Amino acid sequence: MRDRIEYKTRDQMRVMAQAGVIVEQALAAARSAASPGVTTLDIERAAAAVIADAGATSNFLGYHGFPATACVSVNDEVVHGIPGDRVIMDGDVVSVDCGAIVDGWHGDSALTVIVGDPRSDADVHLVEHARRSLWAGIAALATASRLDEVAAAIEDVTVDAGLHPLLGYVGHGIGTAMHQAPDVMNYRTRGRAARVRPGLCVAIEPMLVQGTPDSTVLEDDWTVVSADGSRGAHWEHSIAVHDDGIWVLTASDGGRAGLAPFGIEPAPLN
Repeated sequence: MRDRIEYKTRDQMRVMAQAGVIVEQALAAARSAASPGVTTLDIERAAAAVIADAGATSNFLGYHGFPATACVSVNDEVVHGIPGDRVIMDGDVVSVDCGAIVDGWHGDSALTVIVGDPRSDADVHLVEHARRSLWAGIAALATASRLDEVAAAIEDVTVDAGLHPLLGYVGHGIGTAMHQAPDVMNYRTRGRAARVRPGLCVAIEPMLVQGTPDSTVLEDDWTVVSADGSRGAHWEHSIAVHDDGIWVLTASDGGRAGLAPFGIEPAPLN
């Protein structure tokens, strides 16, 4: 039996947008902190300071025992990396994922950067096409009748780029909890996906790798690494579907810059 989807009112979406802007600012601070010679813990602390200063609460810290405010994953660590004393090197591919809670409502977003000078064109290709696959999925959501259209849009960008989705890891609904129904796939699957209708809020998050789509989890029970050691990239936004269209809750411009190439104008929550 499928879990029931929590549909949001416009006012509830506005509070989620407040959380989303804080997450956007936290990720901007993490991006600025990511430089050769710093540790993954330094990057996490930059994001944590923004969330604390805004008076919001981290939805990562303590989640099923997770010990930090943000996941910081490096190179073959695709997602869920625990920040620590690992030193960032020039050319590392670093993914940062974090979230915040405002008045009980959640925001969740992630980005990937190449620190310093890229080690290869393949790394640039990976990060850029993972980002493009995210926005292709968001653009599909704007006109989709069911969420499998989002999965198809993400997969099409992924395949065309010669990359692979990380199998078994998906996006999700978001609202009064960070992870809710429905699942948002990053690749086509059998079965009927959830219907898209006003009130639906989801986190779309493609996780792409250069090599095999298989992965393993390290002994810390969190960090997910590619099975063949190839590098990965992770991008995510939380998006609201309302009567007038969509709004990217974790982008202060609602997604205009990212959606512009698709000819879609996001509809504000005013």
